[in-house]
Parts: sequence; structure tokens; C-alpha cells
Amino acid sequence: MKQPSDETSHKNGGPDAHDVNGNGWQVLRRRVNVGLIGLGYWGPNVLRVLTEMDDVTVSRICDLDQERLHKFCRRHPYTIPTTDFRMILDDPKIDAVAVATPVESHFELASQSLDAGKHTFVEKPLSATVREADALITLAERENVVLMSGLTFLYSAPVRAIKELLQRRELGDLYFISSSRVNLGPYRKDVSVVCDLAPHDFSMLLYWMDEFPTSIRAIGKDAITSGIPDVAFISMGFPSGVVANLEVSWIAPSKLRRTVIVGSKKMVVYDDVSPEQVKVFDKGFDYNKPEGFGEWQLATRTGDIVIPRLDSSEPLVSELSEFITSVRSRNAPRDSLRLSRDVVKLIEAADRSLRLDAERTAKEAPRRTANLIAG
Repeated sequence: MKQPSDETSHKNGGPDAHDVNGNGWQVLRRRVNVGLIGLGYWGPNVLRVLTEMDDVTVSRICDLDQERLHKFCRRHPYTIPTTDFRMILDDPKIDAVAVATPVESHFELASQSLDAGKHTFVEKPLSATVREADALITLAERENVVLMSGLTFLYSAPVRAIKELLQRRELGDLYFISSSRVNLGPYRKDVSVVCDLAPHDFSMLLYWMDEFPTSIRAIGKDAITSGIPDVAFISMGFPSGVVANLEVSWIAPSKLRRTVIVGSKKMVVYDDVSPEQVKVFDKGFDYNKPEGFGEWQLATRTGDIVIPRLDSSEPLVSELSEFITSVRSRNAPRDSLRLSRDVVKLIEAADRSLRLDAERTAKEAPRRTANLIAG
């Protein structure tokens, strides 16, 4: 008896292509066929990781730049290049689509991919607005396909190690978190620095804190290009009482990726560009009980510095492996999707605060100038 081909199995859901899991959904057993849309800044990394997976085939790649397409086709000669993303969506052999394009195109590409019945991975942020994020989540549920957004830092060993410290309450009661994510470029002309850099810190804060901020305020400046903030300072308050401050910028003299978490017992410094990425400091203040009726004395405590051993695996590999596993089982990582939506919500809130601050500054500037002249 003639065995069905991969294409026939995929189209008809035959036994050579699928099993059935406990939820009654078909589960892929063969290689997952992926199409990649976007080969700009991050797309090549996604392509590299996917092509190195034993159970994945990247059969089609798409980009509007033909020279870039041909460059990557020379490296991966088995891929079929196209400048039309619909060629990927119309290919019945493709199971999943990875979208690594500018954020303004995320909703259009992801919604069409989901509507075509493709499992879809979207690079961060999931969408430009919460309304779009909700629509994508609803569409994925309707089509019974996996939707996942890139939150690469949540798959990094340092971030997960810090999460374990917080769960064990080794830091005691948290006081505040401060983070700096700055560099000289790469400069973006399509989104604010908040949309470009802050999603990393937003995702880590939500993951660590396991709660959504009650307040957020941002101030910034469009130093290079009018209307596009390239530096921002974001302050947030959480229901637990923890406060957080983020600094993001494209115009800094050197690259800095540093987060400080301060608790009542210990403090943590997470430096993503340091060989020793996580350091736990046994530092703080202790109250010494006085003898007799004197005042309580505040004493500085300085103890050991612990550098935990961390896994060296690449976060993007872990992230895309989870996506492929989800595609095979058709069990979407719901917690990750909820967090991706919350990241979009924080981006919207911070950008809105930036605009309000800019409008308020613009209105107040003439009055200040007039007062100076009058004075």
C-alpha cells in the first residue's frame, strides 16, 4: 500500500502526520515546517536558531529587500525566497509562521497568519495596542492554533535565577527595583525608545513581581528626531508597595544593561553584559536594640557576595524550542501570552504618559519664557 506523502498527510491530517493528545487535538509527529517573515535586525537570529533545530524545516523566508533575501538564501540554499508574505500563508505544507518585522506590521501579518490556520510566533512586542493584542488572542483561540510572542529575557538563566531567589524570599521584603538599558543606538525611526527597549524590562518586572503596576509615569525627550522619544525615565508602583524606575535610551556613551533589586535582607545586581551576570549582596540595615531606654540604633550590615552558577544555554533557543513544542502539542503557553498582552499595555501607558508630559511642557514653555522676559 502506498504511503501518503508529507504534503498529503498535512492536508488530510493522516496518521503519518499526527497523533491525538488528551484534549482531542491533532499533534504533529513529523518535522515542523516554518515560514519566516522578516530578515531585518532580529529575523536572522530567529532563522539561525530554527535552522539548527533537528525537528524543524524553514522552507520559506520573506523580506521586502531582495538583496537581503538572496544573501540568506546563499547561506540556506534549501529555503525558498519571496517578497510576498502571502506565499507563505498560502503554502499548505507550512505549519507555523515566525514574524520578525517592525511592530506596526505585527497585527496585520499575525492576524492573517492565524486566520490561515498557521501557528504564529511574533517578535516582541506582540502588537502596537492592547486592542490588537486582544484581537490576536481571540483569533488564535477561535482557530485552535498556537500564538506566542517573543519574551526572550524570560528564558535567560539570570532572570530565572532571580525569580527563584524572590520565590524563596531570600531578599526579604522588596523595597525597590532600578534598571538601566542604554546604548548609543541602534536608532529607530518607527517607534519610541519605550516600545523598542522597555518591553524587556517590563516583561522581567511582571515575571518577577507576579503583579501588575497600579501606577506608571514616564518623562523623556526627543533629542535626535522630533516626535520620537529617544530617552525615557519610567516610574512604576506595584500593589505590594514596591516601586520601580527604568531608564531607556538610544543616546548613551556606552552599553549598559543593569538591574538592581533591593530587599530588606539582601540585594541583587543583574548585569547582562558582565561575565558575572548575577551577584547577591548580603547588605542592608539592621536595627540594634538599645540597652535601657535609649533609641534604636541603625547599623549597616555588610556580608558575603554570592555569584550563583548559571546555565549557559541561549535564551532564544529555549524560547523557540518552547514554541515548536507548543506547535506539536497545540497547547499554547497561556501565561506567557497573558504576560505579552500586559507588556503591550505597559508600553501604551508609558507612551501615553510621555505624550502628556510633552504636551504639558509645550504649553508651559511660552509662559516660562514670558515670565523670564518680564523678570
